[in-house]
Amino acid sequence: MKRAYVFPGQGSQFEGMGKALYESHPVAKDYLEQANEILGWRITDVMFYGTKEDLTQTRVTQPAVFLESWVRTQLAGNQFQPDAVAGHSLGEFTALAAVGALSFADALRLVQQRALAMQKACEQSDGTMAAVLGMEDEVVEAVCTEITDGVVVAANYNSPGQLVISGSRKGIEQAVARLQQAGAKRVVVLAVGGAFHSPLMQPAQEELALAIRATPFRKPLCPIYQNVHARPVVEPEEIRQNLIAQLTAPVRWTQTVQNMLQDGIGEFIEVGGGGPVLRGMIRKIAKDAVLGEC
Repeated sequence: MKRAYVFPGQGSQFEGMGKALYESHPVAKDYLEQANEILGWRITDVMFYGTKEDLTQTRVTQPAVFLESWVRTQLAGNQFQPDAVAGHSLGEFTALAAVGALSFADALRLVQQRALAMQKACEQSDGTMAAVLGMEDEVVEAVCTEITDGVVVAANYNSPGQLVISGSRKGIEQAVARLQQAGAKRVVVLAVGGAFHSPLMQPAQEELALAIRATPFRKPLCPIYQNVHARPVVEPEEIRQNLIAQLTAPVRWTQTVQNMLQDGIGEFIEVGGGGPVLRGMIRKIAKDAVLGEC
């Protein structure tokens, strides 16, 4: 049975993240101290002792989630032998580093630049996101195209019956009302800082693209199924272009898992200590899959 390792993104952070690993494993301590130097500030102080509110700041969340997962792959040693990898949004950067397409330092720098660029884009526009539950993707997509008061797009295809939309605040408010009228089981406006994976992230994409193009990429040890089209990729230049496109494109997680299943993946290992975030989604897509954690 083929095995895929999957990496969570923003939203999987938790208080005290990385602390137990730091205190019990010299390898973890070494990488986390390296991270403090690379970032130019002690992110470990916030990871270990910060409040829930501290950890939800985008500039903290993204590198912290990356580090938690990265350290776990390094502690796994020779047991980390994926046939394929994938990451949900931010997790795609961790996945790329884990299979050697990016160095640890380069990946962490890109994650930091991504977080800062996204934060800046959020401050430039009043955007938000909403989770739509119990409705066919096609119906949600159709409602999004009907919104006239601002931008609304499908942003995260998390699992069948769970699609997150993203856009301007007024547009999302209009979409929420229409989706409820159309029969959605539930529509929940999310507590996020902006309209991620939507055209409102264009300024962040332009800024991050410069950094990505200046960063060396290598061929990964195994295929990575990338968010923008949910297909396996191994060529460094294609990986680079897909990573640039990712900020304004939807995360096609449902399609990613479906394609992995078709390609013979039967086991999914989630890398991160924030609970079964991705495993919960995968179980709804692939009821018979073998699920584990690292």
